Amino acid sequence: MSELLVAADDKAVPVWFVTKENFASVLKDLPQAQQDWVAANGFEAKAGQHITLPGAGGALGGVVFALEAEGAGHRDVFLPAKLVTLLPGGTYRFANSSHDDRLATLGWLLGLYRFNRYRRNDIKALYLVVPDGIDRDEIDGIAESVRFARDLINTPANDLGPEELALAARKLAEKHKATFKVIVGDDLLKENFPMIHAVGRASSRAPRLIDFTWGDSAHPKVTLVGKGVIFDTGGLDIKPSASMLLMKKDMGGAASVLACASMIMAAGLKIRLRLLIPAVENSISANAFRPSDILASRKGLSVEIGNTDAEGRLVLGDALALADEEAPELIVDMATLTGAARVALGPDLPPLFSRNDEIANTLLAHAAEEGDPLWRLPLWPPYDSMLESKAADINNAPGGGFAGAITAALFLNRFVEKAAAYVHLDIYAWNPSTKPGRPEGGEVMGARALYSYLKKKYG
Repeated sequence: MSELLVAADDKAVPVWFVTKENFASVLKDLPQAQQDWVAANGFEAKAGQHITLPGAGGALGGVVFALEAEGAGHRDVFLPAKLVTLLPGGTYRFANSSHDDRLATLGWLLGLYRFNRYRRNDIKALYLVVPDGIDRDEIDGIAESVRFARDLINTPANDLGPEELALAARKLAEKHKATFKVIVGDDLLKENFPMIHAVGRASSRAPRLIDFTWGDSAHPKVTLVGKGVIFDTGGLDIKPSASMLLMKKDMGGAASVLACASMIMAAGLKIRLRLLIPAVENSISANAFRPSDILASRKGLSVEIGNTDAEGRLVLGDALALADEEAPELIVDMATLTGAARVALGPDLPPLFSRNDEIANTLLAHAAEEGDPLWRLPLWPPYDSMLESKAADINNAPGGGFAGAITAALFLNRFVEKAAAYVHLDIYAWNPSTKPGRPEGGEVMGARALYSYLKKKYG
């Protein structure tokens, strides 16, 4: 349980949330001296602004923090988390309601995250009294899951290879008494995962497939698949230097499904959860797979390599084929898959692909409620023809540069046919700059929205 969340404390400094509409009425309830202080400092209640209030004997007597107006086109439910970068250490309490006290509390915890593995980052001791009606254990579990995944994404590839990613997954599985299995190196060929092996064989660190299951086998089957490319050089179609700088985050899909699995297991949802992560390094050596190679796949489809830098969809294809074999109720994959998704929607808004309208629309609603945004893009059937190959069943990287996120999703869709529903999330897994509750660096995207959806459906 987080030490940053505390029980009621009479000495906690009150935080008053205001908008332009209620500013005057909130101010009226403050002591006259504090009202005069606010007026003297010209505080105007612009969203994101704050003012500290004087207390007895020079102590901090309170804080006023401005939120967006109720009718604003967009309200950031994590905006109150900006306070952790503004306030001195101490214990605080929400004196009135923010837009969403639950997410404000979560944002408070997530805003205090720092990656401390290699250098000391001083973290102010800012404690928050748990607001009434908030499930402290659940908020703690979500925050812990996100911090765990952020640490994985932020860790450079020299210290996080396929083996280390598998060890992190094993520890999580053991914590929740899940059944854990990993297939390593040439055993991938014996077990019929040829594309995972092909992508990872050029690295000195053996590729592997992480596979763990949790929950009652009689419950509905939900399978999460995460892209675990711990570093992506691009292979023989090598990336330029600038494009390689952030490739330690190319396992962000794996980290995000691990975070979601952690939330699910901590909450004890009534599902049979399976987690699959193809963990590889896309490296360069004499035995690297080549452009124009034709690879076999677990699904039985032959795949022509149009570009070795489109490796994520290859390892996911084998993992999705395995997931599909037991015909689960739902398969969801998360992957840092295409630059095209970033061009279309930017770094903060992952596209969601699914042929199931009901699940897609419900997930979008949960994403909006959780401040974990998603945006639906189409699995546009006419673009399937772009994947055609003259030498194989399918090409992994069609030329032309059009609709890259969609054609990648269509490629993955070829490997799923028995599952009742399938969802693909093309995430960025990185905050380019610091925002409230979201420090610059590795980020979990889509996991909280998916957890919320599964919790509502399966309890």
